[in-house]
Amino acid sequence: MRVKKLTLRNFRNYVNLNINFTANINVFVGLNAQGKTNLLEALYFAAMGRSHRTNTDQELICWEQPAASVEVVFFRQDVENCLKVKLIAGQNKEILYNSHPLPVREIIGSLNAILFSPEDLLLIKGAPALRRRFLDNEISQASPAYYRQLLSYNRLLSQRNNLLKKIREGKAGSDLLVPWDEQIAVASANIVKKRKDSVKKLTMLANLHHRKITGSRENLTVAYYLNGANQDKIEDLSGWYYEQLNRLQQQDIMSGSTNIGPHRDDLIFSVNGKNLRNFGSQGQQRTGVLALKLAELEFIKSETGEYPILLLDDVMSELDAGRRSELLLFIRERVQTFITAADEQYFSEVKLGKFYRIMNGTVTE
Repeated sequence: MRVKKLTLRNFRNYVNLNINFTANINVFVGLNAQGKTNLLEALYFAAMGRSHRTNTDQELICWEQPAASVEVVFFRQDVENCLKVKLIAGQNKEILYNSHPLPVREIIGSLNAILFSPEDLLLIKGAPALRRRFLDNEISQASPAYYRQLLSYNRLLSQRNNLLKKIREGKAGSDLLVPWDEQIAVASANIVKKRKDSVKKLTMLANLHHRKITGSRENLTVAYYLNGANQDKIEDLSGWYYEQLNRLQQQDIMSGSTNIGPHRDDLIFSVNGKNLRNFGSQGQQRTGVLALKLAELEFIKSETGEYPILLLDDVMSELDAGRRSELLLFIRERVQTFITAADEQYFSEVKLGKFYRIMNGTVTE
């Protein structure tokens, strides 16, 4: 997968931008608050249909402008495609894929992109929600069907939680939970099965990279933690979920939320059998995250047949020289990459593609 051209109109601090990219590595250099990250955000927005920095599309439109657009021309399986997202103040975004309207829910998987930012270094020691999002984004880009299942599950979960609050307030009876529980049990089982299958492949790929980075001194494993289960092997997962929803019904009613399901699960990372979150050093945790990101690239390639584009947002300054070198050597001539950095010195030892200077929303080679 390769991006040929990016066109921005009134997006963040870019009023009118047309930029062509090299198929290898593209580096955006400049001081803070000049618009480097905005370029990566635009590419991510086109790929995922949402920003990684805000939940409000209005914030992406230039100040006092009525509308904005992001247009990406890219090659997928050597076929040129055009993806355009239009933003109009006060309205839902409009997506055009090769000039044809595309629902937002179907944008995932059109242009695959992996984002690696300083926040990702919290992946191992941060909240479980970060790890679930990491896994869900990875699987969704490789499997649009999984993404649709995830959207359906989240809708069911929201509707059940609303019903739980009504029951707590005496506005509805608990018998109304039965059809929701049946649907959520099946949806939960489907999501967890896909997640577990993906984690098996992920742990193999991540360990290969981790062993390379550590000189074969350490082994990284990734395990899926099924919340509420005392054992990993459950023959009838949907039946088990239905039983748990019934068992926790009163607790759910009191809290007004569903306390069992994929939205409560987690990933556990271990190095040489020790929990990386609890016992790993900062260096080990960063090595683990880097191995996971490289494995994520390999995972999507194994599922789709080609590497996604890679967005590195100011992450080079957070990695030491050895990890930077390992990352650059892996992606060079293999993955089209877009990197933001405040200093060119991080790339002096590796021959790269194009450098762009960013200043006040102006891009020059």
